[in-house]
Amino acid sequence: MRIYIKLIFGLALISLMTACEVKVPQQYEKVQNKPSIYPDYTDVTIPCNIAPMNFRIEWEADEYITQFTTPGGVWTIKGQNVCHDINTWRTITESAINNQIDIEIYVRNGKSWQRFTPFTMWVKSDSIDSYLSYRLIAPSYVAYENLVICQRNLSDFEESIIFSNMLTSNEKDGQCINCHSYQNYNPNRMQFHGRQAHGGTLINYDGNIQKINLKTDSTISAGVYPAWHPTAKFIAYSTNLTGQSFHTRDLQKVEVQDTQSDLILYDLENNRVYTVAQDSAEMECFPWWSPDGKYLYYCSAHYEKKDTTTLEYELIRNYKNIKYSLYRKSFDIQTLKFGPREMVFDAASMDKSATLPRISPDGKFLVFTMGEFGVFHIWHKDADLYMLDLQTGNVKPLTEMNSADVESYHSWSSNGRWMVVSSRRNDGNFTRPFFAFIDSSGMPRKAFELPQKNPEHHRNMLRSYNIPEFMKGKVTVSAQTLAKNMKKEARKAIYSGRK
Repeated sequence: MRIYIKLIFGLALISLMTACEVKVPQQYEKVQNKPSIYPDYTDVTIPCNIAPMNFRIEWEADEYITQFTTPGGVWTIKGQNVCHDINTWRTITESAINNQIDIEIYVRNGKSWQRFTPFTMWVKSDSIDSYLSYRLIAPSYVAYENLVICQRNLSDFEESIIFSNMLTSNEKDGQCINCHSYQNYNPNRMQFHGRQAHGGTLINYDGNIQKINLKTDSTISAGVYPAWHPTAKFIAYSTNLTGQSFHTRDLQKVEVQDTQSDLILYDLENNRVYTVAQDSAEMECFPWWSPDGKYLYYCSAHYEKKDTTTLEYELIRNYKNIKYSLYRKSFDIQTLKFGPREMVFDAASMDKSATLPRISPDGKFLVFTMGEFGVFHIWHKDADLYMLDLQTGNVKPLTEMNSADVESYHSWSSNGRWMVVSSRRNDGNFTRPFFAFIDSSGMPRKAFELPQKNPEHHRNMLRSYNIPEFMKGKVTVSAQTLAKNMKKEARKAIYSGRK
C-alpha cells in the first residue's frame, strides 16, 4: 500500500493521501553510506517530464520510510518498493525544476531506526523526447520467432507494439525484423527491414507506405544499416554480408562481423539506388548524417586478402585484427555528389576500433563506441562511449555514462540534452536503455535506467532492448496496416551508378 503525506511550505497544510499518517522517525542511527537501491537512481540528473523513478530498497528490514523533499513540499512513502502514482510524481518534479529532490531513506529492524545518507535527483527543465522505440529480442543467436518493435511513452509507463513479426510469420516461413529508424525524430517517417519470408524494406513517409527491394545486381545486399537524411527524401545505407562466429572459451560469446560492406544512397522520390563507397579493401558501415545534411559520417576498416583461403574464413581467423576508424564524405544535395573521404578519427592507429558515429543536433559533438576490435560491439565487454569535439578535435571517454560492461548503441535526443545507450551493466547478458544528461559543453551526468512501474521489471524480463531511438511522438499507423503492406510484393529499386 502506498501512503503519502504532502506538506506545503508556507501554508502549513497536511494533505493525507490515505487515512493513515506516515511519520518520519525522530530518533535514529545515521548510516554513513548511501542506500543500495535498484535501479540505482542515486545522484542522477533527470528530465522534468520523465516517468516516475520507482525503485526498490535493497536492504532487509521490518519497515521502510522514504521522504522526498523539494523547494515546494515534502512527500513521504512507506514500503520497500518506493513507487509513485503519476499525479504525485508530476507534482514532485514540477516543484523541483532546475532544482533538486532530496531523498532520505529510513529502515527499522526491531525497535531501532536507521537513516541512510541522503541522496539527490536533479531535475532539468530540458525535457526528453516523448517516445522511445526499440526492438525486443530474446537472448539467443538464432531465435526470431517472436520479435517486436515497441514504443514507450517516456512520461509514463505506456508501451505499445509498432510491429510484430508474428503478424507475417508462420511455422514454415518465419520473418526477422530489425533496423527501425526515423527521419529527424518524426514517427510518421519510419523505415524497418523484414528478412526471410516477406523480406523487404518497409518505408512509411507521411502515410505513404511502400515495401522496397533495395538489392540490385550491382550491390552486395539490400540496404542494412540506415541513416535518413535530416531534411531530404534520401536514406543512406550500408550493404553488408554479415556472419557470426561462436566462442567455446571466451566470455564474449559471439563475434558478429562483416565479410563485405559498402555504402549506398536510396532516393525515395525516384526509387533509385546509388553507390556511395565501394572498395574491396574497405569495409564501410554504419552511416550517419550531420544535422545539416552536408556530410555523411561512417566507420570503415581496411583489410586486404592475404592468402589462398576464402575471404570469409580469413576474416574469421583474424577477427581481432579488424580495426575500424571514423570517416566522412561531403554531400551536395543539388547534384547528389559525394566528395572524397576524410579521416575524422583514426582509431586503428591507436590499435582500437570505433563504430556507430552519432552527431549531436547542434553539430558540436560526435559520440561513438570504441573497443579493441570489430564493428559490432554489442558483446564486447570493453566497449565504451567516447565523445569527439568536432570544433577542437579533442576526444574523451564518457566516464559518467560508461560501466564495467558493454555500452553499445546510442542515440541523441532531439534537443541534444539527453542521450540513450544500450548497456549490459546489470548482469552482462541483457541490454537495457540508460539515459544521461549532456550539458552544452558536452559534459555528461550519471546515467539512469529506463524507469518501470514495477522496479524489478528488468530483473524479471528475459529480453534485450535493441536499437533505442528517440521519437518526437507516437507511431500511429497500426501494426496490422504495416503487416498488410509487408506481405505485398516489394517494389524493386533501380540501380543508377556511383555518386
